[in-house]
Amino acid sequence: MAEMQFIRYTIQDRVATLVIDHPPVNAFNRQTLRELGEAIDELGRNEEAKVIVITGGGQMAFVAGADIKEFAKILENRDEAAAREMMELGQSVFSKVEASRKPVIAAINGAALGGGLELAMACHIRIAGDRARLGQPEVNLGIIPLWGGTQRLARIVGPAKATEIILTGDPITAQEAKALGLVNMVVPGDAVQRQALGLAKKIATRSAVVVSAALEAIGAGLDASLEEGLAVERLQIEKLLSSEDAAEGVTAFVEKRQAVFRDK
Repeated sequence: MAEMQFIRYTIQDRVATLVIDHPPVNAFNRQTLRELGEAIDELGRNEEAKVIVITGGGQMAFVAGADIKEFAKILENRDEAAAREMMELGQSVFSKVEASRKPVIAAINGAALGGGLELAMACHIRIAGDRARLGQPEVNLGIIPLWGGTQRLARIVGPAKATEIILTGDPITAQEAKALGLVNMVVPGDAVQRQALGLAKKIATRSAVVVSAALEAIGAGLDASLEEGLAVERLQIEKLLSSEDAAEGVTAFVEKRQAVFRDK
């Protein structure tokens, strides 16, 4: 693992826990974004990790947005090149999270605002604490979401509700987010990490090749027609038919025993 200032991770039971630790509210500056991208790359290559859980350090926030001091300096100087760099960096890193062939679970242990919600939406599964607040407050700063918020939020909750959330800038509760399908589940705040790790460990017992194929098919279908999505699904199934894990899974079912997958 490379030396990092704001990102740390550990791996246990085939699950990587990645912590964004930039006090006091884990705001994203360029350095934090770069380190997050590097960590996702490292974990993607690390065969010890089958599932990734992302959470925020401390008790206050998952990620409470971009580092306003850094962004204010860019706006004050009308530095279009720096603004473009920051936009492209955040979009690139979050797209990398979304494209991960290892499931990424957001353990939303506090405020997920602006870039924090945009990161959470790039994750495959989201678990929120019951006191978490989620939102895209950029309009209050005279800008709009810049790291995928205008695109992913509408795809998840629908265009009308996404428009309301983005144009008012008002945060919503974890319970509202659950009702909208923005988060998978809401649990007591002190149980967020435990619930996320439990789910991650369960997924980690599945075949890595099967999980990757499922993520590929689901992801491809989001921006395709039904017929195009079905074609990707067929392709993934065809690949799995020759895998050792598919043979093991069927054999174990017939023999009424627990399958032992080898990720091959």
